Amino acid sequence: MREQHTLYYTPLCPECPPFIAELEKQGITFEKVDITENIKNLKRFIQLRDKRIEFEEQKKCGFIGVPAFHTSDDQFIFNLNDLMGTTCAPTNFKKN
Repeated sequence: MREQHTLYYTPLCPECPPFIAELEKQGITFEKVDITENIKNLKRFIQLRDKRIEFEEQKKCGFIGVPAFHTSDDQFIFNLNDLMGTTCAPTNFKKN
């Protein structure tokens, strides 16, 4: 199991600020990794994105793949509705 939740995001993405706001509203603690802040962060994200099958649908649709919330129990959440539990596929992860 991973030590903590991690959010890969960029302030240039319109979906990222509401996603961050929802995480904070739910009281979820997480590491924020701005992929546009520096090359180190971008490389970290690309290595993850290129290794994990969960990103295939994102890439197939031409999306970068952010926001990408990587939970401590190794799940990925890409969509605000999934995070809020308002979709048909509820997400269950250990929040803290």
